[in-house]
Amino acid sequence: MKASYKKYILDFKRPSGTSRGVLTQKETWFIILEENGNYGIGECGLLQGLSIDDVMGYEEKLKWTCENIEKGRDTLLNSLERFPSIQFGLEQAFLSLASKNSFELFDTGFVRSGIPIPINGLIWMGDEVFMHSQIDQKIVQGFRCIKMKIGAIDFESELQILESIRNKYSKEEIELRVDANGAFMPEKAVEKIRRLATFDLHSIEQPIKQGNWEALKMLCASTPLPIALDEELIGIFGVTNKEKLLQTIRPQYIILKPSLIGGYEGSEEWIALAEKYRIGWWVTSALESNIGLSAIAQWTATLKNKMPQGLGTGSLYTNNFESPLEVENGSLYYRKNKDWSTNLIKELCT
Repeated sequence: MKASYKKYILDFKRPSGTSRGVLTQKETWFIILEENGNYGIGECGLLQGLSIDDVMGYEEKLKWTCENIEKGRDTLLNSLERFPSIQFGLEQAFLSLASKNSFELFDTGFVRSGIPIPINGLIWMGDEVFMHSQIDQKIVQGFRCIKMKIGAIDFESELQILESIRNKYSKEEIELRVDANGAFMPEKAVEKIRRLATFDLHSIEQPIKQGNWEALKMLCASTPLPIALDEELIGIFGVTNKEKLLQTIRPQYIILKPSLIGGYEGSEEWIALAEKYRIGWWVTSALESNIGLSAIAQWTATLKNKMPQGLGTGSLYTNNFESPLEVENGSLYYRKNKDWSTNLIKELCT
């Protein structure tokens, strides 16, 4: 077996705002396996400034992984605990290599017979006009669950936007989720969450920065609005530490981003613990290309979670890979009548 890696820069169609700044490009990496003329491809979805493995030496670790591919999947995964995006890329690559179709990793109704996965429509931060235009577009596109990023513009303006949505649509018509990306100061979070709760929101993701377990514990114990942990899961290694976090904070939900928390295996550890403590969960992609997004969506379909998932739509980038993924009526489909880009494997493997 041979292994190699390749860097790929994804270009945003429009600068995309988060509470950490504005994104114009996304750096991603691919692991490519080759054996007996067959190829396996996996995406290592690194997010600069957020991934725990966004460190000096990342490319060297990718090189080491490829040079030691004969150690086998399980041994390598154990050695890559602190490089969750590489773990996930490796998991995908081995599944891809074993598949008859390099991009169909799981045999589910999602791939086999077009059973859709309901997803939320993501509203990016920006000025009020831009955010309103996105909301209107998502509703026209058939979304019934909308996630709005907050924390980058004036909070009062964000409340006005939420109020305008609720004036048009009840919670039965549109489910609203908000994601603060840790933007609230702990001493102001209680009041801000109280005001947000008046708009019948489904949940708020990561209201304060990760690492402040005691403050989050207090918030989760008294919140009028369910709290979902997102960034808080990043960098928590081992089942014991994961269980300690959930026991301490007791969130209402956790959100699983395989690229950031150790791929399929790391995510499934979190799911098992969440269900033990009766904590809800859903899956979210993390700005991967269509290759990583498809890998996440196919796995998500095996979990049979009926909540709207936070899966991307593949439409953010000017240079994404053509794929069978398609969004219709607020759901993600895998269209068997559409093919992956015919030059995709050649492009990545040369």
